[in-house]
Amino acid sequence: MPARLTASELRTCLGDGDRTFAGLLAGASGIGPLRHGDPTALNVAHGYHIDDGADRAFAASRWVADCAARAVAAGGLDPRRRRVIALVGTGLRELAAVEAYATGGDAFGAHRLHFGDAVHAAVPGLREVVTVSNACSAGGHVLALAEDLLMLADADAVLVCGVDATTESMLAMIGRVVDHPTEAVRPFDADRQGVLLGDGAAAAVLVPDDDTRPALARVVATGLSCDAHHETAPSVAGITRAMRDALARAGREPAEVDLVVAHGTGTALNDPAECEALRQVLVAGGADPLVTAVKGATGHTSGAAALVNLDVARRCLSQRRVPPVVGLRQPLPEGTGLRFPTVATGHTARLVQSDAFGFGGVNAVTLVEAP
Repeated sequence: MPARLTASELRTCLGDGDRTFAGLLAGASGIGPLRHGDPTALNVAHGYHIDDGADRAFAASRWVADCAARAVAAGGLDPRRRRVIALVGTGLRELAAVEAYATGGDAFGAHRLHFGDAVHAAVPGLREVVTVSNACSAGGHVLALAEDLLMLADADAVLVCGVDATTESMLAMIGRVVDHPTEAVRPFDADRQGVLLGDGAAAAVLVPDDDTRPALARVVATGLSCDAHHETAPSVAGITRAMRDALARAGREPAEVDLVVAHGTGTALNDPAECEALRQVLVAGGADPLVTAVKGATGHTSGAAALVNLDVARRCLSQRRVPPVVGLRQPLPEGTGLRFPTVATGHTARLVQSDAFGFGGVNAVTLVEAP
């Protein structure tokens, strides 16, 4: 069921939503030297960090609470007067706090692994805060759940959040799958080296489609799939199923999609699979979309990634400009025929597809248009 997006707030290595989109248009990158952990031991030398001057433990809670409070204020929403539920998508929850405890830090209650306390404190009056841990498509999955809650009239509005903070455990994992430390994320580039993590948080307010308040965009539909094809390798069949599910739920044709904000991790397996899925669903259906991606500028923000893409999609619609794929020099062979912008490009999009894929084959694809 369609819903209206009345607020969307971000926090990435480039700053808030305005600064992040301005940085993307300028082709900026937020990459810097790794600030947490031993680069030699982890085989990771760089990251896309948010540095708020405080401990890493519970950084995710601070960032998502900040975004949630700003989104509710921007949306003119009073949860004490309306039924508002918050959904928080994450891949890691508060793993950084667990790591701190394991190395001699303070003990804390298990409930703080979730974000209920932090979001309730930031946004008084919420009926409920539910944390959903679902890999790198978590933000897309809570977006779909929000659409369902509104369709069933179980909420007057839904505060949709996504967050993850870089942890040494995750850095150790990505460092083991490359021979040499990745220097930068280069989505869809023939010489891409792999992924790097980025800190990120996002929050958006969704209301029913018949709500008359001013909106930033219209979320037309979110398609999901869970193919369980492989722990880490994406499945083209699973991804295409999510794309087709979104189109079917929206009652739209592939040819109507004229911009894609891709998942684009810059990894060996994701980018060819995503290109092939775009070719099978959109190009075969008559579309010729621009395909942009943000992770070359922000890193992979994991649980926040889908909502970062959503925010970029709504700004592309309103500003009629599409940011370049930062880090892309020579497109990979599987991307032949797809249009990747390498500079900021003027483009009046009608229907934008936003992709998010996760380990284990959990995929979420959202269609967005102007309100």
